[in-house]
Amino acid sequence: MSGADGQWADRAYIGSFTSAGGRGVTTAALDPGSGALTALHHTETLVPDPSYLVVAHGPGGPGSPGGHLYAVSERDTGGAAAFSLADRDRPALLGEPTPVRGAGPTHLTVAAGHLVTANYGSGSISALPVRADGTLGSRASVHQHTGGGPETQRQEGPHAHAVVPDPSGRWLLAVDLGTDSVWIYDLREACPEGEPLPYAEAPLRPGTGPRHLVFHPDGTHAYIVGELDSSVTVCSWDAATGTLEALHETATVPGSAAPERNYPSEFVVSRDGRFAWAANRGHDSVSVFDMAASGDSMELAGTVPCGGHWPRDLALHPSGRLLYAANERSGDVTWFDIDPATGTPHRAGSIAAPAASCVVFG
Repeated sequence: MSGADGQWADRAYIGSFTSAGGRGVTTAALDPGSGALTALHHTETLVPDPSYLVVAHGPGGPGSPGGHLYAVSERDTGGAAAFSLADRDRPALLGEPTPVRGAGPTHLTVAAGHLVTANYGSGSISALPVRADGTLGSRASVHQHTGGGPETQRQEGPHAHAVVPDPSGRWLLAVDLGTDSVWIYDLREACPEGEPLPYAEAPLRPGTGPRHLVFHPDGTHAYIVGELDSSVTVCSWDAATGTLEALHETATVPGSAAPERNYPSEFVVSRDGRFAWAANRGHDSVSVFDMAASGDSMELAGTVPCGGHWPRDLALHPSGRLLYAANERSGDVTWFDIDPATGTPHRAGSIAAPAASCVVFG
């Protein structure tokens, strides 16, 4: 395989909750043929609760030297940490975690020269400058969300849950579970310190509890997984105007099979846009969706067991042939071979990963 079809992605980095017995960030060797993971190194308690990770590739592109790994520290006094990937098998911490001036950061991304975090506890997003050497600036800029939703136990106020740059590179979309909306930030018209500029708020149906967002490969549609009502909302996206519009919704589990409470966590789309998958906590399954060629609709084709309990994250390998579920409460990462004709994942193996919370590739 060439780099374009995922050969470079022979390392996986697994986030975890150290407060629940996780071993920090686990580095695992990944066999691009079989998908098998072999643990190589753990950061242990070097960074507390590194629950979500993102890889910034080196100047030579994916798999090249000079990359960095960034992690949230999902604590009440939230932080973000930078690691050097000069040795991809042993991420080296570049200084102490930097405060994000927000509580409970759950997600992060690199955009417009900043590391941006979604702070669930405080309902805000934070932006930290990324220096040329990959280290983080010392002071975060914070944008506070406002509002709430009808489910009073989970939506008493804003709870930013994910931050995602759009494919054009102009916009940043912040998904807020507490306000049932997506907050849109302009990356071109930046604030004085270069951080994203608040632009608009796109409403979703009250009570959906939007958690994560992913774009269709063509960049004109987005899909938002609703944690509170087991839904995926299909949206149109206009990058010229920064406009997100909800079109319709699809359930992540069959109505007859839904448990009393199910909390979808992640949604991923195949590289060709033919299939998509969602992880279900409660139902403990991976949903399989057939996607319309236009990207504006989908149909639930079925579900398969996630291989463990409470799949907090779902990650598609860059080859497009392998799917990984981070099963938090059973303490494992399970991988699946994807049937190219039907999109159905078939369990192929697993690795122990206590309190696993996410998987990224590098």
